[in-house]
Amino acid sequence: MAIDAATVRKVARLARIATPEERLEPLAQELNGIMTWIEQLAEVDTDGVEPLTSVVGSGLPLRDDVVTMGGDPARVTSNAPKAINNFFVVPKVVE
Repeated sequence: MAIDAATVRKVARLARIATPEERLEPLAQELNGIMTWIEQLAEVDTDGVEPLTSVVGSGLPLRDDVVTMGGDPARVTSNAPKAINNFFVVPKVVE
């Protein structure tokens, strides 16, 4: 399928993309190059290849859903830049 400047103009108009007239022919050539590459991909023999549904064969390990009291607040806030009475102190963001 060859793409010409008229097709690029029509697609640009439908997509509401402002494209200068002098860019239409270079865009058509780029799109024709992409279409050629897609046609090359279509020639690849994929018989016997199962579709890939995930790159990871197994699921994530799950942890037990256990309710806790939050642990040790002093330990949680020990790395905070500033903490008072086991609470994080942050700058005021609303005036």
